[in-house]
Amino acid sequence: MESDRSHRASRRRFLGGVGAAVALLGSGRRAGAATPDPAITELPDWTRYLGEGVASRPYGRPSEFEAHVVRRNVAWLTASPESSVNFTPLHDLDGTITPNGLCFERHHSGVAEVDPAKHRLMVHGLVERPRVFTVADLKRFPGRANRVYFMECAANSGMEWRGAQLNGCQFTHGMVHNVMYTGVPLKAVLEACGLGPNASWLLAEGADAAAMTRSVPLAKALDDCLLAWAMNGEALRPEQGYPLRLVVPGWEGNMWIKWLRRIEVGDRPWHHREETAKYTDLMADGRARRFTFIMDAKSVVTNPSPQAPLVHKGTNLLSGLAWSGRGRVKRVDVTLDGGRNWRHARLDGPVLPLSLTRFYFPFNWNGRELLIQSRVIDETGYVQPTKQALRQVRGTSSIYHNNGIQTWHVHAGGETENVEIS
Repeated sequence: MESDRSHRASRRRFLGGVGAAVALLGSGRRAGAATPDPAITELPDWTRYLGEGVASRPYGRPSEFEAHVVRRNVAWLTASPESSVNFTPLHDLDGTITPNGLCFERHHSGVAEVDPAKHRLMVHGLVERPRVFTVADLKRFPGRANRVYFMECAANSGMEWRGAQLNGCQFTHGMVHNVMYTGVPLKAVLEACGLGPNASWLLAEGADAAAMTRSVPLAKALDDCLLAWAMNGEALRPEQGYPLRLVVPGWEGNMWIKWLRRIEVGDRPWHHREETAKYTDLMADGRARRFTFIMDAKSVVTNPSPQAPLVHKGTNLLSGLAWSGRGRVKRVDVTLDGGRNWRHARLDGPVLPLSLTRFYFPFNWNGRELLIQSRVIDETGYVQPTKQALRQVRGTSSIYHNNGIQTWHVHAGGETENVEIS
């Protein structure tokens, strides 16, 4: 009993000491001292009341204070929302993995709502044993793989070919995301069907109303392509191709067929709409480059940027993302003065092949105007070009594969805008 009374007395003395310290913070100011921060001196409401119990959120959701971190679209870009795009909020994210609910969407006929129990994948054409697989069949294959890859729409930055247009890295560069895919190598499924001697191309077809189709070289299919049913540890979202999609690492996103239902093996490409009238690169002389599959090395500074302007003078941290469809990011340089002086940025987190890489660069800001750029060099030695260098080769009539260096102009007040410099 005596010990218990002593413990309670000790606890009262401790609490009394805490109260005295808080009181000193609130009233013991010297003349001219800063006003105390009420976030320190006053108890906030959330410390006074019980929170929600575990049964209230059977599927987790972000804090209400993060409600602004969402995908956004640009209504005038396309004729209808069913054949449109929304954009990953790159400026509000850190690290390299994109949350499933923030991965950009690009559809040609809206989101297909597919019953996985009724979904089938047919493999036919130049194979010895045409087969039809359920999703459950595919999940029983040995050699299941988990791989982190970026996926970028070929039209990412496409509005910038003729000059600065969209004011925010979410809109200029937000048609990219980076997740861990779970699935079975496409090679294993093709080998189970037995490839014919003349097999050299595949036609992949989706189960959406557009019946999206793309020709894929067999060499790529046998290299690193996956048939994926999960991303970041959970089933694909409907807008990302649930229950099954094709993963084509490092190549343009239009080839990553969602709601995959058919693979035909052939001896030549099919030249369907999405690889002739669309997803070819129109050159200045009117000719078009076709089958420009690989997404070349690219980078963007996400902070500061138009949606994330500078607000504090003194020490700041520049942050951004870099990637390459040819392999790993080797180096990222940044400039604060429009390219007069370049400095190496620090790469952080895993630097994986065909994956987004995060870079950082600390700097001091005194209110001066800045022209911020980043430039990536990948492991093949490829250097991200300027927009002017791209236009000298390809003109300004293209839409796809714009990987030119992006410029952000930071004004004296911290406001930041999309500009170009010559």
